Amino acid sequence: MKKLVLLSVLVTLVFACGTPKTVQESRKTIKGNWTLDTITYSEAGTFNVTVFSDTSKECFEGTTWKFVPNNNRGIYTVNNSNCPTGDRNFIFDIQEMDPNSGLYDFLLKPTDEKYKSPDNKGFRVRLARLNNNSMQWEQTVSLDGKPFKITMNFSKISE
Repeated sequence: MKKLVLLSVLVTLVFACGTPKTVQESRKTIKGNWTLDTITYSEAGTFNVTVFSDTSKECFEGTTWKFVPNNNRGIYTVNNSNCPTGDRNFIFDIQEMDPNSGLYDFLLKPTDEKYKSPDNKGFRVRLARLNNNSMQWEQTVSLDGKPFKITMNFSKISE
């Protein structure tokens, strides 16, 4: 009887801790190659923004991204010849914020070529939209004590 109760508890825990179906579907959708088309701001003006502690908005627009969800790894490539070009490795995760809202957080951690983080620093953005053709990330930061939203718009190139 003890074994049956223990088995029941174990099975319940496995199913309770499983990845939500919507997150699993999001991982399937994100798989593949994307282009970061545009970065926009919630306020008008010229701002000196360094995206993901890497480089400027102008350098990030046009980057190509590859997401491999079965191991939560990826690579983005800066292509603009006026910028520090090349591949950047990262690990990522998609987390459901609130099952009722349909909103997700996208966590991105820059790494080295072996997918090890030298400083364990990561970034959290809101996965505002994701479908088979487009994706949108939103990150809210503070500017002069007020919320300032950075929006990144992607288009899918291939699976």
